[in-house]
Amino acid sequence: MDQLDKKVYELFSGRVVQKGATKKIKNSANVPTYVLEYLLGTYCTSDDDEEIKKGITQVKKILQDNYVRADEAELVKSKIRSTGSYTIIDRVSARLDIKKNNYKGFMHALGVEVTIPDHYIKDYEKLLSDGIWCIVTLSYFYNEDEPVSPFILSELTPIQMPNMDIHEVIDARKEFTKDEWIDFLLRSTGMEPTQFEYRAKWHLLARLIPLVENNVNLCELGPRGTGKSHIYKEISPNSILISGGQTTVANLFYNLSKRAPGLVSMWDTVAFDEVAGIEFKDKGGIQIMKDYMASGSFARGKEMIPANASMVFVGNINQSVDSLLKTSHLFEPFPEAMIDSAFFDRMHIYIPGWEIPKMRPEYFTDNYGFISDYVAEYLREMRKFPMTDAFDKYFKLGHCLNQRDTIAVRKVVSGMTKLLYPDGNFTEKQIEEILRYALESRRRVKEQLKRIGGMEFYDVQFSYIRIANMEEVFVPVLEQGGGKLIPEGPGKPGHIFTIAHGSNGMMGLFKFETQITNGNGKFDVTGLSNSKEAKDSVKTAQSYFKANAKQISATISVDSKDYVMHVQDYQGVGLDSSIALATLIAYCSVALNKSTLSQLCVLGSMSIGGTIMKVNELASTLQVCFDSGAKRVLLPMSSAADIATVPSDLFAKFQISFYSSPEDAVVKALGIE
Repeated sequence: MDQLDKKVYELFSGRVVQKGATKKIKNSANVPTYVLEYLLGTYCTSDDDEEIKKGITQVKKILQDNYVRADEAELVKSKIRSTGSYTIIDRVSARLDIKKNNYKGFMHALGVEVTIPDHYIKDYEKLLSDGIWCIVTLSYFYNEDEPVSPFILSELTPIQMPNMDIHEVIDARKEFTKDEWIDFLLRSTGMEPTQFEYRAKWHLLARLIPLVENNVNLCELGPRGTGKSHIYKEISPNSILISGGQTTVANLFYNLSKRAPGLVSMWDTVAFDEVAGIEFKDKGGIQIMKDYMASGSFARGKEMIPANASMVFVGNINQSVDSLLKTSHLFEPFPEAMIDSAFFDRMHIYIPGWEIPKMRPEYFTDNYGFISDYVAEYLREMRKFPMTDAFDKYFKLGHCLNQRDTIAVRKVVSGMTKLLYPDGNFTEKQIEEILRYALESRRRVKEQLKRIGGMEFYDVQFSYIRIANMEEVFVPVLEQGGGKLIPEGPGKPGHIFTIAHGSNGMMGLFKFETQITNGNGKFDVTGLSNSKEAKDSVKTAQSYFKANAKQISATISVDSKDYVMHVQDYQGVGLDSSIALATLIAYCSVALNKSTLSQLCVLGSMSIGGTIMKVNELASTLQVCFDSGAKRVLLPMSSAADIATVPSDLFAKFQISFYSSPEDAVVKALGIE
């Protein structure tokens, strides 16, 4: 036992279990972790190694004698018949038999049907959905005069803690530091916190938010083997994992023919494993899901039905995040029917699964943690205590957050605060850490919405304002890398930034790096790939430069110099656009040995005769400029009419310089007076 173990055992004796004991049995018993730990919590409550060994032996014997394996179902049935009464561990579900006006239960592994008394249904409604694990005593009575099942349910006990005192946990929180409490919570889920970096610990904790907060919509996509579905399948009996993703509106929401509530009314969390396979057999299923994710209610028949279940979507990303960001968006693994900005706008939090390492044996703890069912009940009880206003005393949200953004951030803040500070005692610095995580989690969603839905979601610069001094702090998203592509301060002569369309249809940032040497007027350009339009526009710029260089400046020499240019594609979109004007400015800049203005982005293009062409999709282009770190923009006068299409908040971010000719563009880009 380490120091944390000793503290935990002293404060929560009888409600904690050595997770190493769980691992010893888990490999040989295919039952959920909370089932094992319910038994271990009953028979292994000592801190003495010998007592723990005896308890493990006892639990193994119970599982050996009472746990029903599907291939031994007939043997167990025979035991019940021969002994008259027998206790088993099995998953039990129930349905209403309207012909006989009673409830029929089904033992999933044993494969038999029994009649369940009404009071069990009243006490444990989840029996009516996909079933719950129970300790069941069955008796046997065969009556040849009645064609009914001879198996009779004598007693049913769900495998759950009989009671839990929420205040015991809340009061004990003050005995732990923040880091100790984080480590204890992670050990309670089976993870060993000493093996994870601090940021990864927060992602692992964030997986618990749907269990502690009502109506949270969470998405986690990442590599295989990072334990994305572990929490929702193994740790809590209050969550259900839909494997494969296929479901129906009746199963998920409400069965009109049976007048029976669906999973969202029965469970605290409904998780979809492998989002790529999500499919509704009913038309309109996704629309009903969108309605529920937005409002926490759904319409079936003539009724509007509320529910509290959180929705979780987990799945795999099959390529690197960098390449996915260059070619598509981070919601790409979802099925095509769900690739809809309105659907993804309902997501409150996106956990970056690629920041969590693939699970290895040493990542699972042997130390003490809450019995899984106990921590599950603690999380469930905390759903009753809203903490969405936790940061209002110290901070307010920036102006870029709309109503859905605000709701998302507040839900994530509430969830993380319940996990870390259930007693409500936290400092300004501690709640600021949670607020930053919540803003980043929602901004990750908004950044992808911008890629899918365009300028409707332009306002991604999330921030919060410190009330004490009204300082505004912006929160970045690590994988975007925006804001640093165009560095502050003057660049080198011949270095130009522009925004252009790529071969994949997306816009990206391009940098032209130009050098000049003594020679005989040769022009070499690399980095254009196979784009015919880009190559033609470079030739246009070269021809114009040769013909008009002396009009721009008498000091420019063309015939006695060689010009070498490399085009750098910052975001891998593949250049496929006209870049004549930016190329011309790059040649003039290096020829005059003069840098452009700091953080300038050149927009617009030109014909071989010097005609200026306006910028297409001005609002989207300026958004890419802003995301890339531009503070100044060089814009053709012909684009002035399109300024009304640009959100005023975005337009105000730049110093705009208008030009009316190629020569005018060169003068203003280089700051020549």
